[in-house]
Parts: sequence; C-alpha cells; structure tokens
Amino acid sequence: MAHSGNGRSKDPKDAARSTYRALLRPGVARRWLIRGFSCAAAGTLIGLVVSDWRIGATAAVAVLVAMAVHSSRRQSEVPQWRKPSAAQRRTEAQLKMMQRFGYRTLHARGIQDGNGQIDHFIVGRRGAFAIDSESWDKRLPLRNKLEKLYHGRFSKNERIDEALAEARNAERLISKELGREIKVRASLAIYGPTMPWDSHRLRGVDIITGTKVRKWLRSGKDRLSEREIDEIYTAAQRVLPPRY
Repeated sequence: MAHSGNGRSKDPKDAARSTYRALLRPGVARRWLIRGFSCAAAGTLIGLVVSDWRIGATAAVAVLVAMAVHSSRRQSEVPQWRKPSAAQRRTEAQLKMMQRFGYRTLHARGIQDGNGQIDHFIVGRRGAFAIDSESWDKRLPLRNKLEKLYHGRFSKNERIDEALAEARNAERLISKELGREIKVRASLAIYGPTMPWDSHRLRGVDIITGTKVRKWLRSGKDRLSEREIDEIYTAAQRVLPPRY
C-alpha cells in the first residue's frame, strides 16, 4: 500500500476511479469519442486500400498520436473560462517545449500595484524574461525608424513602453521578495507582419518574431543555477498573482 505525504494511504482503486471519472466528463468523453471514430475510420480506409489490416492498425495509432499532440499544444494553463488569445497560445506552446530544458513558466500574471499583465514570465539558466504576445495585421509592414517602431503608419512605442514597465515592476517586486537584485528582460513576441529580424532590441525591449521565441530565450546572457531558478520562480509566484 502506497502512502502519501500526509500519512494517509492511497488506494489504487480510488485513483483508478478518479481517472475514470475524469475521462467520463462530458467534454472529455466527447473528445475521445471523436478521436476514436477518426482513428477507426482512418485505419479501416487505409487497411481496405492496401488490403492489410496491420497497416490499417498502424495508421489508426498514428492518427491518435497526432491528434493527442495537436490537442496538447492547443491546451493552455490559463483557465478555460478566460480564453487566451491565439498569439498567447502560440507562445505558450513554444514555452512548453523549453520546460524540457529546465525553464519554469507562469502565464497571465498581474502586477500587484498596477493594471498591467505579463502574458508569460519565464526563468531558466539563461535568465528571467517577461514576454507579451501580440497578433498584428500581417498586411502592414513593421519597421524601426529613428528608434521608433511603426506598424504601417501607426506608432507602437506606447505598447513597447508598457511591456518595459511591466518587466521593470516584476523585476522590482521579485528583487524585493528575494532581498537581492535580479534582472527581468522585457520583450514583445509579434505574430503576423514580416520582420527583417528574428529579434531586435528597441527602447529597452526585445521585439521578437513570434515563431522565434525559443531561439531568443537561448540568447540570454545570464547563467543561473538550479537553485537561483527555483528561488526566482517561487518568488514570482508570490508577487505576480494570477490575472484570472
């Protein structure tokens, strides 16, 4: 019999029943029913075409794996009743992959003494980062002119300044919580318009091509230990409350 940390025994039957109840929730059951039907249809069709049930079974399994991977990438840690934007979901999917390398992430975090929101806070061996994700009209060009960012003829400097202020507030709050100074690198991950760079620092904020977030994270100059990563992440959880 296994025992949990609070001294109470954990019955495998109870765990199994809990799992079955989760799978039988209306939304979950419906998704698995759709997946099962799709896999069976794909396997049957391919099996009939090639006249080999083993190939058909392999194809059905492949479809199931593909659907599970697609679903995991779309699933967000932000509560379902507050749907994140498409840009936030795309950045979050990239950050999930960075967790394999020891990066810790928080999403949709508020600033205690302000109205701003940090879409993604990340800390790993290359430092601490604050990313806001934006989806802008791809028909309008993005350009840097005299240290000002323009999307078409519209200035985006105000949005850059907001991202910088959010990162600086997070930096101040976490530093105060830890009792030592830490740095938080501010950025905007932009999806839509074509940019002449993967990342470009402007007015203290890194302007990133949305699909290059992982590459940008690896460019950080800091070298944090596992202990420092854990301390910064824990402090951020305390001083950057969930926005929703």
